[in-house]
Amino acid sequence: MRDLAAVKALVARAVEVHGGIDVMINNAGIMPLAFFSDHEAAYPAWERCIDINIKGVLNGMVAAYDPMIAAGRGQIVNLSSIYGNFPVIGAAVYGASKSAVNFLSESLRVESRGKIKVTTVKPTGVPTTGLSGTVINPAAGVGIVAHNMPDFIDMVGQLGAGTFPAERLSPDAIDYASLAPDHIADAIIHVINQPWGVSISEMTVRASGDHFVL
Repeated sequence: MRDLAAVKALVARAVEVHGGIDVMINNAGIMPLAFFSDHEAAYPAWERCIDINIKGVLNGMVAAYDPMIAAGRGQIVNLSSIYGNFPVIGAAVYGASKSAVNFLSESLRVESRGKIKVTTVKPTGVPTTGLSGTVINPAAGVGIVAHNMPDFIDMVGQLGAGTFPAERLSPDAIDYASLAPDHIADAIIHVINQPWGVSISEMTVRASGDHFVL
């Protein structure tokens, strides 16, 4: 996603094989949460975050733009985050990258004048994706959970130890605590399955029992 030429080549191949490109999903991202005081350790990861989370999404949109406009229709689905909704401590660069995704998405929606549907999907958090492995300073998570940080750390510890209540790990329970990747995939499929004339512009996906995230 960081190489525009490579993404354009991917799209060109899709057009060659399938005759066009209906949907482009821009999902790549990293989450280097860190405080400004962590800059010595965090800066290389912040630069990579900008390249992947902003440039990667932009590259996907640019690569798909011409063939979609030529076909008269298309759809872009960009994975953002609730971190892009407002600034919090510990997530300056990551939050800015997701805010940029929101801006890019809305700008294309307005400019394409109905020729390209654009959807921004904002998960609250999907622990099993491994995204937390890109965090620089775990304490920086305090910005998005605030006073719920102690409870959140306790939940993470119980999940790691296998002692978290099993009933809260079932998506059929109202207090389901932790999204799985397939829930995000289901949300994306729901967005894509709308008739061409119906566009879901923005969607936030959270576990119903996720009371930690602001």
